[in-house]
Amino acid sequence: MLDLQGTSGVPWIPRYLTNFAPKEVSHRFADVLIIGGGLAGLRAALEVDSSLTVIVITKDVIRQSNSSYAQGGIAGVLHPEDRIEWHVRDTMTAGGNLCDRETVEYVIEQAPQRIAELIEMGTRFDRKKTTASGNPASNEDSSDLTLGREGGHSHNRILHANGDATGAEIMRAVIEQVRSAPNIQVVENAFTLDLLTYQDRCRGAVVADGNNKFLFWAKETILCTGGAGQLFRETTNPPVATGDGHAMALRAGVELRDMEFMQFHPTVLYIAGSSRTLITEAVRGEGAYLIDSTGFRFMEDYDARLELAPRDVVSQAIVTQMEKTHAANVFLSLKHLDAEHVRERFPGIAKAVAEFGLDITCDPIPVRPGAHYMIGGITVDQHGRTSLEGLWAAGEATSTGLHGANRLASNSLLEGLVYGVSAAREATKAALKSSEDSLEVFPVSSTDLNTSQAALDIYDIRNSLKSLLWRSAGVRREGKSLAAAIKTIERWQSYVLAQEFPDAKGWELQNMLTVGKLLCAAALKRTESRGVHLRTDFPETDDKNWRKHLCFRGGQFELEQARQND
Repeated sequence: MLDLQGTSGVPWIPRYLTNFAPKEVSHRFADVLIIGGGLAGLRAALEVDSSLTVIVITKDVIRQSNSSYAQGGIAGVLHPEDRIEWHVRDTMTAGGNLCDRETVEYVIEQAPQRIAELIEMGTRFDRKKTTASGNPASNEDSSDLTLGREGGHSHNRILHANGDATGAEIMRAVIEQVRSAPNIQVVENAFTLDLLTYQDRCRGAVVADGNNKFLFWAKETILCTGGAGQLFRETTNPPVATGDGHAMALRAGVELRDMEFMQFHPTVLYIAGSSRTLITEAVRGEGAYLIDSTGFRFMEDYDARLELAPRDVVSQAIVTQMEKTHAANVFLSLKHLDAEHVRERFPGIAKAVAEFGLDITCDPIPVRPGAHYMIGGITVDQHGRTSLEGLWAAGEATSTGLHGANRLASNSLLEGLVYGVSAAREATKAALKSSEDSLEVFPVSSTDLNTSQAALDIYDIRNSLKSLLWRSAGVRREGKSLAAAIKTIERWQSYVLAQEFPDAKGWELQNMLTVGKLLCAAALKRTESRGVHLRTDFPETDDKNWRKHLCFRGGQFELEQARQND
C-alpha cells in the first residue's frame, strides 16, 4: 500500500504552503481552470463556452509540452480506400487485448472532424505539390493531404506537418487561436502544486508563480498535465514531463489506472553527449531498416511485420538484439532510400544527426528505446470525468481505454483533441448550471508534517531515481528487481517528501518519487506480460487472470474486469 495524503472535509494545502497563513495567500477566480498547456488543455480551453472565464496554467512557456515535440503525426481515416473499422481494428490489435472497443470507436470516429477543425484553425499539414488538376495545393482542400504509414497501421492514414514537426505545427495554430480568445487567460511559468478540494469536490488548485502563491478557485477544473517520461534515464520527453498531474491526483484521492503501462519508443537517437532525440516512427514507415552492430537486419527474426511491427514488439526486439551482440544500441539505415526525399521528409532529424557528423541519407543512425508515452493515468469516462466531482481530465495524464496495453502510433494527439473537447463540453455544462453566482473562498486548512530542513542534492536523487527506474521498470521487468526498487524509493521518500522546497525542482522530485513508486508497484502486481509490460519472470500473457485493469483507489489496488470487445 502506498502512503498518500488524502483530502476530505476541507481543502488541503500541501506542505509547500505550510509557512503561509491562508490570509497571506492571494486568490484568483475562474469559471473553468485548466491545468496544462499541451494540445488537450488548449483544445479544451477553446471548447469552453465563450461566456465563461477560462484560466490555463502551464509550468513552462506554452510551447513546452509533449504535444509540441510530437514528430510522428496524427492518425485519421481520410482516404476513400481506408475505413473507420480498419483503424479500430489496428488500434485493438496493438493494444494487447486490453482496449475498450467502445472508447476506440468513439475516438476514431471523431478523427476526421477534429482534424478538419485543426485545418480550419490554420494547421498546415503536408500536402502533395499539386492537385490532380495540376493546380497548387491549398490548405482548404483535404483531398491532396499526404498520408503516411507507421508501425501497427494497415493503411496510410497519418498526417504530418513540416515533415517531422507535426506537434509543433499543430500547437502553433492552436496557440494562435487561444491567444485571440478574449475569455481565455494563459498563465505561463506557474507550477501547480496541488488540487483544492472541499466536501469531496474539486474547487481549483494551489499554484506557485515565482515567489507568489495563489489559490485558484474554479467552478470546474480540467487536468491536462501530460506524461511522466522524465521518470526514466532514457526518454524522448521534454523536461516538463515529470508526472505532476498524476501525483496531485493521487494526493487528492483520485482513481488512477494501468500505471504499469509506460510505452517505450523503439528508436531514440543514442549518441554520447546528445539529447535523446526521438527518431520518428515515420522513418520506418518510409522504409528504413533496423540493423545491428554487424549490419544484420534483425527484425525478420522477431516479427513478420518487420520494422512496422507495433512499438512494444520492436522495442523488445531491439533490447534482445543488443544483448545478443553485446552492443549499447542498434542502427537505423536509410541509405537504400532516395536521398533527396529523405532530407525533404525528415529535415529536423537530418539536422539533429548532422550536428554529430552523421548524414541521415548514408550513415547508420545509432538508436535504442526510450520512455515515450504514459499509457496509464487518471481514470476517466468518455466525457473526461474523473472519480472526483468537479475534476475532469484529458490527454496523456489519463487512462481512457483507447490504448489498452500498447498505444498505436499517432493516436495520442487524436486522443488529446477528442477528450479535450469532451471534457470542456461537460465542464461547460456544469459551470453554467452552477448555483453559485460567484465563486466562494472556502475555509482552508493545511496538513501538519514533521518537516526536515536537511540539505539535499536534488539532482543526485533525481538522477538516481531515473537510473533505478530504467534498470528495474524499463523495457524488461522482473519481480525481485521491482520489489527492491520500491524499497529504495520508499527510503528516498522518507526524507524527500517531508521537505518544504522553494522551487519547481524540489516539487518535481517529490512528484516523481510519488509516481515512480506507484508505477513500480503496479508493474510488480501485474504478474504477466502484456503489451509494453514485459515481465521476464512471467513472460506469457494470462487473459484468464489478467485481462483486467489495475486500478489504484482508496490507497490500494483493485482489479477491474476489462470490457468484452468481441
